[in-house]
Amino acid sequence: MREPDRIKLDLHIHTLDDPKDKLDYSAHELLARARRLGFSALAITLHDEVFNRPQVFADAQRLGILLIPAAEMRIQGADIILLNVSPQDVEGLRDFDDIRKLRKRRGQTLFTIAPHPFYVLGGSIGKRLIDEIDCFDAIELCHFHKGFFNPNRRAMQVAEKFGKPLIATSDAHQLSAFGYHYTTIPRPSTLTPEAIFLELRAGHGQPNSPAATFREIISTFYFVFIEHPLRSRLHHHEH
Repeated sequence: MREPDRIKLDLHIHTLDDPKDKLDYSAHELLARARRLGFSALAITLHDEVFNRPQVFADAQRLGILLIPAAEMRIQGADIILLNVSPQDVEGLRDFDDIRKLRKRRGQTLFTIAPHPFYVLGGSIGKRLIDEIDCFDAIELCHFHKGFFNPNRRAMQVAEKFGKPLIATSDAHQLSAFGYHYTTIPRPSTLTPEAIFLELRAGHGQPNSPAATFREIISTFYFVFIEHPLRSRLHHHEH
């Protein structure tokens, strides 16, 4: 039997529009790279803000890429990725009970991911993931792992225990980091956010998350500890 046609998705990416992280590539540069690498659907997940530039959505459509409106929100100190949301949806989200209300209201048209749950940096939810597991549709396989260093192992255990799909993303903060970590699903007859969520919920997603290369590790450390703090300081002085 022939392998059904599969499409590539990356549902956790940052761009220079991000209000918190100082990045150096635009949404259009991301689209150009995604087109070249054969991606069908993307989500730009700015911190605490829905990416909302109609021109970029129109350009994505022209390139045959579905851009899903999304945000990475910090809720009670933990990050959650919300896919297929409007700025109104995320306004006033304070705690996980607000997330539950939003999920009830939106049903299958909303999809939520627990990003990098067991990593120590930033807003990882950690073991609270188990208490709030009903707030999440899926669990992320973080791109940053090599050999014995792999906090994704715990994420896999939790995903298995609660029957949640695992989704690989790039969480790209550098353009060169986009393209290696993604999830594939069988191509839906019409490419809509709901059709994608349906495939993921059914467990049809296949994560692709190779171990980090030595170069990626150096590059990530350089970005996190040197380049990004420098950019933030420069940005701070300019304003």
